[in-house]
Amino acid sequence: MKRKLVSLMLVAAMAVSMLAGCGNSNGKTSNSGGKKDASSEGTVYFLNFKPEQADQWKELAEKYTDETGVPVTVETAASGTYESTLKSEMAKDEAPTLFQVNGPVGLASWKDYCYDLKDSDLYSQLKSDDFALKSDDGQVLGIAYVIETYGIIYNKALVADYCALDGAKISDASEINSFDKLKEVADDMQARKDELGINGAFTSAGMDSSSDWRFKTHLANLPIYYEYKADGIESTDAIKGTYLDNYKNIWDLYITDSTIEPTMLSSATGEDAAAEFAMGEAVFYQNGTWAYNDIKDNEVDDDDMGMLPIYIGVDGEENQGLCTGSENYWCVNKKASEEDIKATLDFINWVMTSDEGCEFVRDELQFVTPFKSMDDYLPENPLVKAANEYVDDGKESVAWCFTTMPSEEWKNGVGSALLEYAQGTGNWDAVKTAFVDGWASEYAAANK
Repeated sequence: MKRKLVSLMLVAAMAVSMLAGCGNSNGKTSNSGGKKDASSEGTVYFLNFKPEQADQWKELAEKYTDETGVPVTVETAASGTYESTLKSEMAKDEAPTLFQVNGPVGLASWKDYCYDLKDSDLYSQLKSDDFALKSDDGQVLGIAYVIETYGIIYNKALVADYCALDGAKISDASEINSFDKLKEVADDMQARKDELGINGAFTSAGMDSSSDWRFKTHLANLPIYYEYKADGIESTDAIKGTYLDNYKNIWDLYITDSTIEPTMLSSATGEDAAAEFAMGEAVFYQNGTWAYNDIKDNEVDDDDMGMLPIYIGVDGEENQGLCTGSENYWCVNKKASEEDIKATLDFINWVMTSDEGCEFVRDELQFVTPFKSMDDYLPENPLVKAANEYVDDGKESVAWCFTTMPSEEWKNGVGSALLEYAQGTGNWDAVKTAFVDGWASEYAAANK
């Protein structure tokens, strides 16, 4: 892994710059609103990747239209359907002018649609080229617009209640610094769930489309990260699966010490898991900084939200931090009209440089971004603060290697095998096959 890349990402998440704050918008004005029409000087159509923030993006678009008169349409793809939705929308006459790719693999499919952002105002605000996707000839085809962190969110108050029980395996959450200790604590919590007033140590590991990405993508990142680290590489055409037994360790823990039986996972949703944590029914919840909006203002106070690394039983993991990176890269459709391209560039610049845009990004979207203009606009998100504590303690962050996964089909194959294994209708060897053989075949198909 590039230590430089991870370090720069974390600096972006923490730094409070001495540079000037956000400037004024230079958005283009128009007399029309709503959908595009022939008289418009330029319009914006943003196909949003994040269903959990669909309403916020629409609200921000309305603010921009009210201020500038430029029509901005925001549509949001359903969870797990972004790529197929993008393909469908790009085939239409009114295609997205602003869309997203999830990294180099995603860019490979859409590079012919990507406008060169090298001379854009937004690119000039980027702290490092490590947050840009570039072509071989130096064109800037995508810019990361949010840096995020994930791990195991935990309820500090419930952990404290557990530590007060006779025979507790720890006296403080800080003692959980390995898979063995995490399992020891979670197993004991599960056995004593009635004493703690919980339904399970972990929230449900739902495998419907609103939740399965947490495990077939984000959890699967851990064995990939450690294999890349051991082999000194950043991508591969053939994953070996060196750490798949470790993957099994954590998956077994999630589905055993849970609020529900493994046979119920196929219908359990992301909303179910968020609600279980938010209502204090479970202690641990694998998710990221973006989940704050889903769990705040319920039974768990902000001060009681912490995060743990996802430990899987690898040597030296006591020095492991959280998983930090981005799979969210904005691209501007170069096949759009010149007017729409200009309107789109003005819009994204306003979002990340105007006072109103910066405040909305901080307060409503709760984003940490890689832009200098946003340094004075860090969100009051306890999960972001928890992530920063690991950096302060010198822990080594886990890079987002899942952006090198060969295809969405590969993820789906791994997810199906995980569910079959959990339900008892399949075995772990099938997970290994989907992971290793599926990687090779999907990589070959994508690189013919």
